[in-house]
Order: sequence, then structure tokens, then C-alpha cells
Amino acid sequence: MPTICPAILAGSEEEYRQQIAKIAHFAQRIQIDLTDGQFAPSRTVRPEQAWWPVGVKADFHLMYRHPMPAVQTIMEHRPNLIIVHAEAEGGFEDIANFCHRHEVGVGVALLQRTPAETILPALSSIDHVLIFSGNLGYQTGSHADLKLLNKLSILKQYKPDLEVGWDGGINDQNVAELINGGVDVLNVGGYIQRAEDPARAFAALQRIADKTQQ
Repeated sequence: MPTICPAILAGSEEEYRQQIAKIAHFAQRIQIDLTDGQFAPSRTVRPEQAWWPVGVKADFHLMYRHPMPAVQTIMEHRPNLIIVHAEAEGGFEDIANFCHRHEVGVGVALLQRTPAETILPALSSIDHVLIFSGNLGYQTGSHADLKLLNKLSILKQYKPDLEVGWDGGINDQNVAELINGGVDVLNVGGYIQRAEDPARAFAALQRIADKTQQ
């Protein structure tokens, strides 16, 4: 079943607490977006400042040029999944091996310009691919470019059981098309966080997701 996954992207500890508070009473899985101010121009809270409610699965999306130190810090908190960018520097196999030794899933995010074929040689080590259609490091200005669904079809030809996430521009007008295109995890930032009633916004997306799968 597709998962509606609220996203957290905060520049301060206070903002982080506020965003967590908005979704803590209904979210079962969340994505925590962290940036380093280099790979992405904005800067969020640091990995050691990240936390999440008990009973909630937390995925970390690291928009880091050199992600390994952040991966090591986050691992102390026992996340569900750590996602690094295909465009980052450093050895991916080292990160994948480190995560799997700690029984944590490892994912790879692809920027709009990055072909799916880039990660095919490492696909056997990848548990999740995040198709990124957002505004790197921001919850505003994102656009869901549905042409990027082509990456999903390419990847699932080689690994049919691959979990695929989408980040960027998700709303009640496009969530059904994304699910029909094969997206498993829908990471939703602004549509939920900036809603007058975040719980209602989440529920609206979940209703559409449930109906799409019937």
C-alpha cells in the first residue's frame, strides 16, 4: 500500500519542534530532510539535533555533499532508512555496507537531471530510490514533474520489488497519478506543513491513496 509520509525540513530546533508537533499525532512514517549548506544552499538542524516520536518510523534524506559522517551520527538513533544522493561525493558501497551492518535500509535520491541508469551498477545494494522533483533544501517552490516517473519504470525493470519514493510538489491533484505510476512512498512537505489543518490535509491524501489502490 502507498504510504503518505510527512516531511520535516527545519532551519532551527524551534522550527523542528513545531513541524514535529504538527504531524506527531497522525504520522506513522516521516521523512527528516537534512542539508549541509553546500550540496543544498539552505542549512537545516544538524544530525545530532534530529529526533522523532516513539513509534514513528523515520527516514532521513541527506542533502549532503559528504554524507558519511552524518550517516554515522544518525545511526545512533536507529532510523528506518537513510537516503543519500547519487550526486554526493564518497563511496556509496561504504555507506550501504555500514547501514546494512546496522540493519538499517539505505536509499539513493536522484536529482531531476540524473538518469536512473546512473545507479544500476549499485542497485543490488539499494533498498529505496527517492525520485526528487523538489526545490533542493526548501519546502516551497516544488513542482511534481511527472515525466520523472520514467525513472521508476526503468528501475523496476531491474528490481521489481524496489521501494520507490517521490519528493517534490505532491498535493491532492497529483497524488493519484503518482501512485498509479508506481510510487510507494509519497514524501509530503508543504502541502501538510503549511495547511491550516495538517491532519485534514494528510487525511485527504490518504483517502485518495486508499481509493486509488482499490
